Amino acid sequence: MTVTEETAPASHYERIGGATSVKAAVDLFYDRVLADPELAGYFTDVDMPGQRRHLALMLTVVLGGPNEYAGRSLAEAHQPLRIPVEHYVKVGEHLTVTLTELGVPGDIIADVQVVLGQVQDQVVASGNPASA
Repeated sequence: MTVTEETAPASHYERIGGATSVKAAVDLFYDRVLADPELAGYFTDVDMPGQRRHLALMLTVVLGGPNEYAGRSLAEAHQPLRIPVEHYVKVGEHLTVTLTELGVPGDIIADVQVVLGQVQDQVVASGNPASA
């Protein structure tokens, strides 16, 4: 059997509703993060519309959508911020809660969590001991 567009399994990106759903998730996610007193300080001098666009493009790629991201690497963008593991974990929790609230299927959330685990070392400050 030949796999065609009609028979190919839908990507996570398509399953959740594409760009509109990713944008809704990013907006709700950043509303949560900016309301978190432990995390809001990272965004004090950040262009939030641009930040939201960057995350939407990156989340699109993670979910199997079109790759249109041309920004800095995760490490380049985050290492100067000296982010501790605890804050990275909190951000991941906010993303998980956001996706859950929006009704994203559990298998997709699990895959996003796997990616969060894979990129943690690029985001968390170098030499920062991992917490249990």
